Amino acid sequence: MRLTQLLSDSPRNAILIGLCFLVLLILPWLHLLPETSSFHLSAYWITLIGKIMALAMVALALDLVWGYAGILSLGHGLYFALGGYAFGMYLTRETAGTGLPDFMRFLSWTELPWYWAGTQHFWWAMALVVLVPGLVAFIFGYFAFRSKIKGVYFSIITQAMTYAAALFLP
Repeated sequence: MRLTQLLSDSPRNAILIGLCFLVLLILPWLHLLPETSSFHLSAYWITLIGKIMALAMVALALDLVWGYAGILSLGHGLYFALGGYAFGMYLTRETAGTGLPDFMRFLSWTELPWYWAGTQHFWWAMALVVLVPGLVAFIFGYFAFRSKIKGVYFSIITQAMTYAAALFLP
């Protein structure tokens, strides 16, 4: 079934999509049920479903850019990694409590770097997850599309950007 057929104006399709979203919203709550319940999901299954959904979002983004716009972008890994790094900062601060994270103490750091400021707050971390990759993509896209780079050259440039970011970012 094609995505355009699934998203048509048919009420049956809208109900099907709504049910899928409802199931995805209910799944994490099944972990809170007692282990004797037949509906209980273990932590393994919850994390596995989370990983699958995160990778599905990357695949959907790549499908939208490549499938509908016809632009092969090999830089999506960078944007996904920047968002993951931003949320990883929040999770690391949560596990460390009020002190420095373990890896910073191991490296003999005495204070947090400037770009870690505010990452102990969930909503600031969520804003970073969206804004940092979005800003990098906007800056790159502005220069790439202003220069009218097309076709295989755009793919090479996005791959080079991802490689350069892997070399320069910590």
